[in-house]
Amino acid sequence: MGWNPDPDALAQILGLLRESQSPDTIVQQSVQQKLEELNKFTDFNKYLIYVLTKLTSEDEPTRSLSGLILKNNVKAHFHQFPPDVAQFIKSECLCAVGDPSPLIRATVGILITTTASKGELSTWPELLPRLCEMLDSPDYNVCEGAFGALQKICEDSAEFLEKSHDRPLDALIPKFLQFFKHTSSKIRSHAIACVNQFIISKTQALMANIDPFLQNLFHLAMDDDPEVRKNVCRALVMLLDAHISSLIPHMHNIIEYMMIRTQDPDENVALEACEFWLSLAEHPICKEALKPHLPKLIPILVRGMKYSEIDIILLKGDVEEDESVPDRTEDIKPRFHKSRHTIRHEPMENGGSGGGEDFQDDESDDGLDDDSSLSDWNLRKCSAAALDVLANVFRDEMLPVILPILKETLFHQEWEIRESGILALGAIAEGCMNGMTPHLTDLIPYLINCLKDKKALVRSITCWTLSRYCHWAVVLPDHTYLKPLMYELLKCVLDSNKRVQEAACSAFATLEEEACTELVPYLSDILKTLVFAFRKYQAKNLLILYDAIGTLADSVGNYLNKDEYIQMLMPPLIEKWNVLKDEDKDLFPLLECLSSVATALQSGFLPYCGPVYQRCVSLVEQTLNQTMAHAQNPEQFEAADKDFMIVSLDLLSGLAEGLNGHVGQLVQQSNIMQLLYQAMQDPMPEVRQSSFALLGDLTKACFQNVAPCISEFMPILGQNLNPELISVCNNATWAIGEISVKLGPEMRVYINLVLNDLIFIINKPNTPKTLLENTAITIGRLGYVCPNEVAPLLQQFIRQWCISLRNIRDNEEKDSAFRGVCNMISVNPGGVVEDFIFFCDAIASWINPKQDLKEMFHKILHCFKEQVGEENWKRFTEQFPPPLKERLSQQYAV
Repeated sequence: MGWNPDPDALAQILGLLRESQSPDTIVQQSVQQKLEELNKFTDFNKYLIYVLTKLTSEDEPTRSLSGLILKNNVKAHFHQFPPDVAQFIKSECLCAVGDPSPLIRATVGILITTTASKGELSTWPELLPRLCEMLDSPDYNVCEGAFGALQKICEDSAEFLEKSHDRPLDALIPKFLQFFKHTSSKIRSHAIACVNQFIISKTQALMANIDPFLQNLFHLAMDDDPEVRKNVCRALVMLLDAHISSLIPHMHNIIEYMMIRTQDPDENVALEACEFWLSLAEHPICKEALKPHLPKLIPILVRGMKYSEIDIILLKGDVEEDESVPDRTEDIKPRFHKSRHTIRHEPMENGGSGGGEDFQDDESDDGLDDDSSLSDWNLRKCSAAALDVLANVFRDEMLPVILPILKETLFHQEWEIRESGILALGAIAEGCMNGMTPHLTDLIPYLINCLKDKKALVRSITCWTLSRYCHWAVVLPDHTYLKPLMYELLKCVLDSNKRVQEAACSAFATLEEEACTELVPYLSDILKTLVFAFRKYQAKNLLILYDAIGTLADSVGNYLNKDEYIQMLMPPLIEKWNVLKDEDKDLFPLLECLSSVATALQSGFLPYCGPVYQRCVSLVEQTLNQTMAHAQNPEQFEAADKDFMIVSLDLLSGLAEGLNGHVGQLVQQSNIMQLLYQAMQDPMPEVRQSSFALLGDLTKACFQNVAPCISEFMPILGQNLNPELISVCNNATWAIGEISVKLGPEMRVYINLVLNDLIFIINKPNTPKTLLENTAITIGRLGYVCPNEVAPLLQQFIRQWCISLRNIRDNEEKDSAFRGVCNMISVNPGGVVEDFIFFCDAIASWINPKQDLKEMFHKILHCFKEQVGEENWKRFTEQFPPPLKERLSQQYAV
């Protein structure tokens, strides 16, 4: 016997459903509370399914809402439903799949797939066969409803369908393929979307049907319906990644087709097709397959980069001056802390310009962040990204095609076309730099002139494109191009349009990174501009301004430590610092900025360090206390945002590095060492990474404050020598090395805590270069202070040690590490015998060792030569590469 609702209860529930559509939030909250109370009644979910599927007298939004509330209940509590309720929901869903209303059909489909994804596909054996049967129904509504539900199941439960022992896909995929030629475009679209779910995973059932799948796809290539065309394009992009061999015989035609679709009048189709070029660029066949098509493809991509009319409306492209319009909170993207300073000790290669490992964040650099009020990803961005990756594939071979296009677009009367040409010029910068260089003497002045264009969107994209070429301007002598570039960008930093301000500030930060100390002669003008921008900028651009100031400090270092510069820069920074509350996330970029400034100003930061130091310690303490409170009582206390602690630890590192010994007094008067002990044991790796960096910096700056805690800290450092967490391990290793130099022979009690792990890391294959170098330096430093304890193991690490340190620049860390190895060799000369050629090579990497270190090298080489005899030494040195032999002979007379 069927279930029938109680009329009064049904009326009450209907009343609530109608009320919940009220725009009044207080009414909504009250309804929400009542609905939650109703959840306690087991039959409540029966009422909800009844309203959705049976109550055709009710309006569709109310019925659909009933289904969506039920969907949420299924998601949260399905396994607590009594069996009769669960069964009732399932059978009612199957009866309503073909409801005449598209909205109700879609809601039923969502409910079916939510139920199925709760592990119910295995306990609902009739579901797939029934839906499959319904596909053959002469009633369009039933067929479309079944397909809608199947598409959602394929999306949500693809893995279950692939792994199920009764192999439902063997029947489903051939069935879907039959519908590619259905008369209804909606059903054709559903059919392709269902099959598309199984391309990337190369499902066996699809691979067995790959030829009919391709034939059917090609048949739909020119379909009238944009949704069908979009799904065809999506299928081809995925096949390129998952099953390129099936496309290769048809590649010429597919490329021709995708070029047509990249110009599709429907932007969603065009965007889907444009993804094809990004995917193709990753395949080895790209160059050969695309070369004949470049003359046709590149103009299509450049046309796709032009702002559409709707883009310009959304971007308020006709608003030229908006600097005084306050930013809305929702316009400001959340910023996540990216540590600038806490990868400790990146030894520079000889002649290199940076650290051993690239720890840069992987942010997209497509110059289109200024389109943030558009959708995250659109045809313009995709076309620019495609041109960028293809420029990296074809390099200068692309120039004969792109140069005439640039000539035409860059000087076009219509600003929208001119703007797209400037974007294209920026997009090819990385890939075509060699071939573009001869043209830059004309192009850079042209672009600098475009910074004065009356259209804000032209000025903003020009800033980005100039940032892509600024390296060229920086390396030329006499600052012929650097000076005008810098001054015009600074004018744009103070533009009356917020979008231009943002682009100019970002471009200027890139110029700072490239130019470094070349900017020193202009520091006064740069600071005047950046400080003036503080008064001008709204909330969003202030965050980018902090970044530009921090980058300037990183780039010019202690050249910033001049009274006139400090008087300009510090008051507005401290003013912002005082205004922001402890829980305000805008503190992150300001803390990062101050960290760079403190490191650069060194003693110049002393007048400001007290309140900054105390606030950082307070933020660390608050975060740790909140973390503890949450762990003990998660209901009452929210989890802490640990970024506050991480950024504060990083700024304390900057203070320790900049103020050096002066920081000792501040440490003495605070509880930072107890807080550091807690932070070093935090479960979050980023917290530990920053903690170890601070420990190393405090060890260097004020060891007297760190020394009493060493016995507690060393076991924690030893536990973090795990190369799976590279940055944490790197900083722990570096801190151990710094402590050992300060502790001297007393380090011997801790050798067993760390040495075996360090030897494991140095010998582990594929260890990143920076971690290898840091580990080698720390092992050398341990040997420097405790040679008798470390030397017996010399043979286990000496070869890899020498290979790791042969390329780093002469510096204090390298000096102490090599002294350590010399001490160990004098204790255990046998440990180096088998790998002596590597030791000779490492010695030869020194450009200018201190005199006493040079004498240590000399002594070891000559002792070794005496031990083996003249004849054996001669045979041994015959194996040396000529440059090594010559260098050792000149430097050490061996």
